[in-house]
Amino acid sequence: MSRICAVSGKKALSGNARSHSLRATRRKWNVNLQKVRIIVDGKPETVRVSARALKTLKAGSRKAEKKTPAEPKAA
Repeated sequence: MSRICAVSGKKALSGNARSHSLRATRRKWNVNLQKVRIIVDGKPETVRVSARALKTLKAGSRKAEKKTPAEPKAA
């Protein structure tokens, strides 16, 4: 399974690791993927999501909960 976020499409970055003497060796920065169960087309599904995308999804769901209209108060 590739290390790609199912929501944002983030994937591993590559570059150089630099030692104290500035010698360059190739290295890879992986994405912080988490397995999460989310509802897709009405069915729960396990997907791999980056921590940043997960934080955004949770914030969005909290906003949606707040937007639901409250019951009107009796006069």
